[in-house]
Amino acid sequence: MKIGLMMGTDPRSGSVEAVVNMAKRAEVAGFSTLWMANIFALDAIMSLATAGRETSRIEVGTAVTPTYPRHPSAMAQQAVTAASMTNNRFVLGIGLSHKMVIEDMLGMSFDKPARHMREYLDVLLPLLRGDVVNYDGNEFKVHNTQIAVAGVSNVPVVIAALGPAMLKLAGELSAGTSTWMVGPKTMEEHIAARMNAAASAAGKRAPRIIGGFPIVLTKKVDETRAGLAEPLAIYGQLPSYRGMLDREGLAHPQDIALIGDEAVLRAGIDRIRDSGVTDFNAAIVASDDATFNRTFDFLASLN
Repeated sequence: MKIGLMMGTDPRSGSVEAVVNMAKRAEVAGFSTLWMANIFALDAIMSLATAGRETSRIEVGTAVTPTYPRHPSAMAQQAVTAASMTNNRFVLGIGLSHKMVIEDMLGMSFDKPARHMREYLDVLLPLLRGDVVNYDGNEFKVHNTQIAVAGVSNVPVVIAALGPAMLKLAGELSAGTSTWMVGPKTMEEHIAARMNAAASAAGKRAPRIIGGFPIVLTKKVDETRAGLAEPLAIYGQLPSYRGMLDREGLAHPQDIALIGDEAVLRAGIDRIRDSGVTDFNAAIVASDDATFNRTFDFLASLN
């Protein structure tokens, strides 16, 4: 299982310079990947493309960029540019986002999200291969469109998939899935089982399963968990994440976090590996720099 780091959800992701510096630091420390959320701050694709240009080995990927606000041709153009800038070390992670964001905040229809993603992929994936696209769907009509960049023949795509329809779609068409708020039992019995079955039925190799988890190395377990209640509260309110927490039998989002000493964290990470996760995406949710650095160094020691 590869070990990667997550950015985009904490103050340490507040500038492009910070993202670049973290990519450099993570590369030196031996991390496999630097993932970045695309929320309401920096654009993750642009930030990671810049970070990738300033590094030489580490893979960079979005976790994830919402599809609805970007036409698939625009997403493809950004992705192949990022791949070119990073010498093909860029992974495009995409997702539907949530009704609260797409419909309530942005004023776009969130009707039939699985159909939206299927059509989106029907346009996006051929464009990422450099093919000419002629497509007539319910949501997208694209004709005589091609995006060709020298030195970029394809860009791997992973999808944020939690429900059965999206997991099947991801397993059949994409390189894998990127998850958040999914515990190890649910990962094994629901995510990995459905993804692997769909990929196998489509004649594809086993998909990449990227599991994002909050993590902190600390002796102040109860205090730390209580401190995460407010910043993680939204994930207990969004229906897709709430469903995953319920499957796992967890009352609160902070209950999914790995919090404790080295032995506790190792045991938790081992259980995640056993659940079928191929990439552990560590979101270090430390309240101070000293705790962040200790957690960072612990995770680096696992590489």
